[in-house]
Amino acid sequence: MIELEHVSKRYPDGTTAVADFSAQLPPHTTTVFVGSSGCGKTTLLRMINRMVEPTSGRVLIDGDDIAAQDPVAIRRRIGYVMQNGGLLPHRTVLDNIATVPRLIGTDKEAAHARARELMQLVGLDPAHANRYPSQLSGGQQQRVGVARGLAADPNILLMDEPFGAVDPLVRRDLQNELLRIQSELGKTIVFVTHDIEEAFLLGDQIIILKQGGEVAQRGSSADILAHPADDFVAEFVGLDRGERVLRLQPGERGDVLVDAHGRAAGVLEGRP
Repeated sequence: MIELEHVSKRYPDGTTAVADFSAQLPPHTTTVFVGSSGCGKTTLLRMINRMVEPTSGRVLIDGDDIAAQDPVAIRRRIGYVMQNGGLLPHRTVLDNIATVPRLIGTDKEAAHARARELMQLVGLDPAHANRYPSQLSGGQQQRVGVARGLAADPNILLMDEPFGAVDPLVRRDLQNELLRIQSELGKTIVFVTHDIEEAFLLGDQIIILKQGGEVAQRGSSADILAHPADDFVAEFVGLDRGERVLRLQPGERGDVLVDAHGRAAGVLEGRP
């Protein structure tokens, strides 16, 4: 369980990134922070591994205040995946994935064995093991980043817009891969994105943020779509433009779901 209790972040120049934020992030589920640029979502994420220290408030993991713990030790036991992978360019794929296990004392042979297991888990060809990041596609680099985040078998995995820099088809593949991995491993994932579609796809709990880390609404995708808290939320998720309103339209092979613009959004399974 991750708890953020009235955390804030104010910088010396007077900028307030987060004014007053509280939330519980349940274990073994995916919580998504979603909002526009500058709303504080990445700041909140980085408070969890002490890459950002809150100005006030507390962050607790399983009831323990992390402010009393060694920040380096915290970072080594929490997985972290960032946009563009953040890979070390002078290290091979295998060595990139094995970085954290080696730092915490795992011998090289065992760390490499673990890295090879994770390459298979994230769908990377074993032939890429001795390649360097520059020799990989963007999607492959992101898979290496996910594998590296999982290498020390952390209970918590932080993901900061990890799929934002790849093309839409690769992004969907990576999203589906993450759903599969989560179904197998059941990690506590905190995911940051500005894309509401990605949030709805991946999140068990979705927290929509306004500027300054203000919570506009939290809940499941079904909760938010059925009961938007206010006009801001309705606009953010597209309800104000009719983008989420679907209706049935008879087709030759069955009923087709179409949106407010008459564009096909899918078919109703099981209908004649």
